[in-house]
Amino acid sequence: QVQLVESGGGLVQAGGSLRLSCAVSGGTVSSYAMGWFRQAPGKEREFVAAISRFGNTYYGDSVKGRFTISRDNAKNMVYLQMNSLKPEDTAVYYCAARPSGGAHMASDQFDYWGQGTQVTVPS
Repeated sequence: QVQLVESGGGLVQAGGSLRLSCAVSGGTVSSYAMGWFRQAPGKEREFVAAISRFGNTYYGDSVKGRFTISRDNAKNMVYLQMNSLKPEDTAVYYCAARPSGGAHMASDQFDYWGQGTQVTVPS
């Protein structure tokens, strides 16, 4: 019932910025904890950022100080602002929703997932 659609991925030079968007349908983003995860080829899925239903935010160590998660309740959207991008940020980025409970860093605690959007930062 809940559908998440990511957009905004692309190729960005190192040091540049990119903003990912996640459109939520079939549910209200303000009632969910939302998260962003990423997966690079040959690697495990990695926690990037999360925002609780109350607006509390959390970040993985590798992106702290560079990435910002936010939501717009009126637009039913979630965003990931990525600054100072590095080649190691190259991955497919996924938006995820957790209807019950608070924000969490474990991917298996999220019930709904988007299709992913590719972010490439060449070295």
